[in-house]
Amino acid sequence: MSRGKKLDIFIGADIKDGWTEVQTPKKIKKSNALLEPQKHQLFFKKEKRRGKTVTLVGEFALSKEDASSLLKKLKKKLGCGGRYKEEWMEFQGDVKERLRELLIEDSFRFRHGH
Repeated sequence: MSRGKKLDIFIGADIKDGWTEVQTPKKIKKSNALLEPQKHQLFFKKEKRRGKTVTLVGEFALSKEDASSLLKKLKKKLGCGGRYKEEWMEFQGDVKERLRELLIEDSFRFRHGH
């Protein structure tokens, strides 16, 4: 049995013919439509990585150039490191409140309760 494949064994099935490969559902790609800042519905996540706190905010529907310029501006104002990966911006540290204020200044909106 290889490591990369999941197999189902049906009870009462013949071992020679009863093995089938389990098909995992593929991720559904979201539309690549670019949105204006007012139409975003952002929310925060907080993770621990190697004992340090990381604040994630997303999902952004911006072009790469717009996202990188926004990230650069936010990192400079927050005084922390960060990166843009898969429509999410990651910032070092617990900077949720300051980050929310800066994004609201740029006309971004958040989901209710975030």
